[in-house]
Amino acid sequence: MTDQHFSAHARTRTGRSHQGVGHVDEHHDERFTVVGNHLAQHSELSLTAIGLAVHIHSLRSGTLVGIKALAAKFPEGETRIASALRELETHGYLARIKERLPSGRIVTRTISYNKPRTHTAPRPPKPHSDPPRTPTPPPAVPPQPHDLPAHRTARDVLAGLRTHDPRLHLSEQDVRRLAPAVATWLERGVTPEDVRRTLSAGMPQDGVRHPAGFLAHRLTALLPPSLPAARPEPPRPAPLQNCDDCDRAFRAATPGRCRGCSTTHEARAVAA
Repeated sequence: MTDQHFSAHARTRTGRSHQGVGHVDEHHDERFTVVGNHLAQHSELSLTAIGLAVHIHSLRSGTLVGIKALAAKFPEGETRIASALRELETHGYLARIKERLPSGRIVTRTISYNKPRTHTAPRPPKPHSDPPRTPTPPPAVPPQPHDLPAHRTARDVLAGLRTHDPRLHLSEQDVRRLAPAVATWLERGVTPEDVRRTLSAGMPQDGVRHPAGFLAHRLTALLPPSLPAARPEPPRPAPLQNCDDCDRAFRAATPGRCRGCSTTHEARAVAA
């Protein structure tokens, strides 16, 4: 919503016709607003919405254009003005943005567009008269435990222990037998490096006679607990809506009236 400062050619056009409207156009040097025919001749907007758009477009920036402020100027009433504002929002001539002030109060900021905003919709897929048939894939064979990524990583951890301490030299058979226990550690969030460090730390000074048995004991005795389950996210609050009567922001699943305006509306209906 900004002031209009356009320069117009100084010319006078007079039109006269035996049928339809005639025009007498005079040049404006000040206090004028340029309005596009896309708005003035819009085939889907009501006359109330078109007139309201022209009025808002002519106002200075910062002028209040809430439902109550507009209803105080014009005889259409709050219901028709609220409906016209929704029309302008639907067709891209108006946007109402909710903002939270430092005090925590939620207010609505209105933006007027002299050209409607366009929204590019995705193109629908072209229909196929006879779509090609997709062959049914054969059922997948579930991977065996020793082929799972965790088990492959576990075997790498066990096989690499001898590079940290030669006393932890394992045979191929020992690696395959201990891999499921190491995979359990990995599934509980322990990194391969932490598993390797834990298994090789604090080795007995007199050495290890049976590395596989020693590691099997440590894998069982030092097994960490499972990580706690993630807490479910709290339910999200209902979206903010603009009251159809007072334009105040409130939370609800669908547009309509706030609680105060709904109570007043029901009271008036009962009284009538």
